[in-house]
Amino acid sequence: MIESSPEEFTERHRHYAAHGLIYPQPEGSPLIEFVAGGRVLYLLDRCGPYVALPGEAYVIVNGVVSEWARLPEAPHDEQLGVVGVSGLEGVGQVVVCPRGGPPTVVVRARLTLVLSSYTPFTDLVPGDWLSFTTEAPLHGFVLTGQALHDRSR
Repeated sequence: MIESSPEEFTERHRHYAAHGLIYPQPEGSPLIEFVAGGRVLYLLDRCGPYVALPGEAYVIVNGVVSEWARLPEAPHDEQLGVVGVSGLEGVGQVVVCPRGGPPTVVVRARLTLVLSSYTPFTDLVPGDWLSFTTEAPLHGFVLTGQALHDRSR
């Protein structure tokens, strides 16, 4: 289990939201067009219709990894590429390895990402570098109201 509810996931990961720009979405579209870290991402809107308003926003970008590997040494820089409509592949540095919950790791790869897995991220520690590929679609949890206010705490 990766999450018990969108609200619980948002509360647990609100400090790792990426700052970027949401573009207007077509009526009825479940995808948010979010620009951050120099990339255009299409995120499945996990917070419900009409929450993702156009403009600057903080969004938790969540991907489920299909592959990952710890790198033996630090690369020259972070990398992030879009795969298909809503997947990612990249190289980033581990920022946080939350314990006591679902297998999750927070990675900085041009923007902050919350990566989830169906199996544990074994032996990763903050500072490690990893390469990863995510499944589609990426999920987007837009911070609003109290979650946005609490982000700074």
